[in-house]
Amino acid sequence: MTENTQQPQQAPTTELPTQYTPAEVEGKLYERWVERGYFEADADSDKPPYTVVIPPPNVTGSLHLGHAFEHTLIDALTRRKRMQGYETLWQPGMDHAGIATQNVVERELAKEGKSRHDLGREAFVERVWRWKAESGGQISGQMRRLGDGVAWSRERFTMDEGLSQAVQTIFKRLYDDELIYRAERIINWCPRCLTAISDIEVEYQDDDGELVSIRYGEGDSSIVVATTRAETMLGDTAVAVHPEDERYRHLVGTEIELPLTGRRIPVVADEHVDPEFGTGAVKVTPAHDPNDFEIGQRHDLPAIAVMDEHAVITAHGPFQGLDRLEARSAIVGALRAEGRIVAEKRPYVHSVGHCSRCKTTIEPRLSMQWWVKVGPLAKAAGDAVRDGKVKIHPQEMEKRYFDWVDNLHDWCISRQLWWGHRIPVWYGPNGEVVCVGPDEEPPSGEGWHQDSDVLDTWFSSGLWPFSTLGWPERTESLEKFYPNSVLVTGYDILFFWVARMMMFGLYAMDGTPPFHTIALHGMVRDQNGKKMSKSFGNVVNPLDWMDKYGSDALRFTLARGANPGVDVPIGEDWVQGSRNFANKIWNATRFALMNGATVQGPLPDASKMSSTDRWILSRLNSVVAEVDAYYEDYQFAKLSDTLFHFAWDEVFDWYVELSKTTFQAGGEAAEVSQRVLGEVLDVTLRLLHPVVPFVTETLWTTLTGGESVVIADWPADSGFRDEAAEREIATLQSLITEVRRFRADQGLQPGQRVPARLALEGTALAPHEPAIRQLLRLQPEGDAFTTTATLPVAGVEVALDLSGAIDVAAERKRLAKDLAAAEKEKAQASAKLGNEAFLAKAPDQVVEKIRTRLAKADEDIARIQAQLDRLPQA
Repeated sequence: MTENTQQPQQAPTTELPTQYTPAEVEGKLYERWVERGYFEADADSDKPPYTVVIPPPNVTGSLHLGHAFEHTLIDALTRRKRMQGYETLWQPGMDHAGIATQNVVERELAKEGKSRHDLGREAFVERVWRWKAESGGQISGQMRRLGDGVAWSRERFTMDEGLSQAVQTIFKRLYDDELIYRAERIINWCPRCLTAISDIEVEYQDDDGELVSIRYGEGDSSIVVATTRAETMLGDTAVAVHPEDERYRHLVGTEIELPLTGRRIPVVADEHVDPEFGTGAVKVTPAHDPNDFEIGQRHDLPAIAVMDEHAVITAHGPFQGLDRLEARSAIVGALRAEGRIVAEKRPYVHSVGHCSRCKTTIEPRLSMQWWVKVGPLAKAAGDAVRDGKVKIHPQEMEKRYFDWVDNLHDWCISRQLWWGHRIPVWYGPNGEVVCVGPDEEPPSGEGWHQDSDVLDTWFSSGLWPFSTLGWPERTESLEKFYPNSVLVTGYDILFFWVARMMMFGLYAMDGTPPFHTIALHGMVRDQNGKKMSKSFGNVVNPLDWMDKYGSDALRFTLARGANPGVDVPIGEDWVQGSRNFANKIWNATRFALMNGATVQGPLPDASKMSSTDRWILSRLNSVVAEVDAYYEDYQFAKLSDTLFHFAWDEVFDWYVELSKTTFQAGGEAAEVSQRVLGEVLDVTLRLLHPVVPFVTETLWTTLTGGESVVIADWPADSGFRDEAAEREIATLQSLITEVRRFRADQGLQPGQRVPARLALEGTALAPHEPAIRQLLRLQPEGDAFTTTATLPVAGVEVALDLSGAIDVAAERKRLAKDLAAAEKEKAQASAKLGNEAFLAKAPDQVVEKIRTRLAKADEDIARIQAQLDRLPQA
């Protein structure tokens, strides 16, 4: 009822090992896929394109669970589209990761007792390239372990020649359009890495600090300010108050003395100040605080830098040469000695920014840097979503996107590093500034030199969707595969990488956004929902789980937890459960092959099928439609769960079991069911393949003889439905389930056979009597049959003779004891709930717990009483 147009390349075989061993299968299969070029993309193809870029992992990185999660989702999308007949490109590559990579190599040099300055810039950069060739990029091998179907021949690196040309081209265009400029502004500065860093490279955490309140000025003209960074007071150039704060109105426009310095500073009125917070007065240090810098700009205040790039005090006086933390303590001590400390609070817990690379506390610092004027670029990025050119999924994430792009500050793009794309600007001996494009010769001669800074890593990765396709050249690949079909990425970098790609894509590609859809996923957490962190001791190496349970098991677990935009908890037990699912698929397919399941020839006409055959085919087509709808909505958890329950519950636990008697009987009915089972397995394996590629490849090629499920056709819903068959099998399932429950209640062993009379004649279930008896272990009634229990189930009466199967008297005694315990529990719970004094004093959760106990007791009483009623009289 579904169709696979790929013809078998060889006769199928029924030979499968008794056990599935992922380690013996996965590596060989992946290399075969790559060798046969299944993942490559042809720009000359007339197939419709489907393009996804890999969020480029750092060259210093290794595969973590977040990567494995994201890659699983992208791989599932691209494998399905490939099967649907699209020319599918999953673009691989790595990011040069400026700070991270430079730190790695500098640590290696430190072991040799050297610094990068000992080598010089050119030799250091050569050393980094050598490290990259020898040690970088181990993640590529790990991606193969996971099964990533990327076009390896197109792999790119953000520092390779083509991407370097793209970076220089867009820098030159932005510079000529006056969207790149150089200015002195406050930036995030890392005193350890000695560079400016972007907002996303700052990690905020609650630190124990101190809050000191300091009195500036004397007598009636004094003002108290509070700070957690007392060392910056050396650079204060004003005190600010709110214009409408009556307490300080008389001081606005006057000057007060700045302690320890001998300088006098003005009191200014600025609406930025919150009069309700603290004393309503703030110290203003324009060179060391972004908000203070803005106040300084509004009031034309000088900016006095009091720290160097190492966060060492440079201000003249007794504190010069001290580290910022040493100076903090010394300055507070000096102020205390002068009687200017009004209050001290320790510890004072507050949010402090740290460098994400080295964990050093960030220092806001006034610095001359290169900036992108993001206003018009950010507006275009916002409009693209508002106008529907780009859809964000899930839609509720749009607000967060707009909150970001509509309030973007200019972007500091220069970094004081040696590893990265060097800023293509030359300075002349007479103050000349020349920006050089990729096809232009830089100026030369005495006094000319290139800017020493490199560009923020996010600058080059922002070009990723089109630079990887050959831009600025109008290549065939760019024409074919741009824009990307979808960007799959975490909501945590929506504001950073995604926004930059949107801005650059719209600017460079004449208003065409870089992707049609942004599909956002959450972060992987541990099984208790806690963030994974080395400090928490809950970080998991995905390779360990792949070694232990197989890559399919890890992939299926991750996909099954992937609800759009929601964090994903994962635990080892869940991966083990997914391994069991892979084993179930293996064992069920092996059983089916041993019992003649086949894909050879067309499906028999529905008139020749049993209701069981028609039921499973009807359900199969419904599942095909459901899975397709979930894929289009990026509902990976729902499609995985649908396939899990269909395969395990309906195909393996019901259809296979119900068909056993048919296979044993042989004849035409068996041949029909063998073909139906082959069809169901063929389609189910193809549906499962994008998420669990390795086990499905082995089973599908064995079942069908086809070349590879990677290039098989994606199943289509033929529209076949048989509601009557579905109702009939639902009734059958109800009957079998109820009788199994009764058997378990009576303590019968699963394999224990009991005589039974089935009143099936004239009902739709009559043809199923052999299967019912086999599944329920029911013998024919025989001459000595005595009805000891009667079950009216699903409109059918099932009479059982339990006289030789259980000790009725002992069973009644056991159940009577259980009933008495349940009634006692009910009486105790009812008494407490009927006690007004107790209810008035007891916490809500205690009362709720007792109500739950009462409900459970009622359920137990009803269940036990029903079991007693069904037992024969002793």
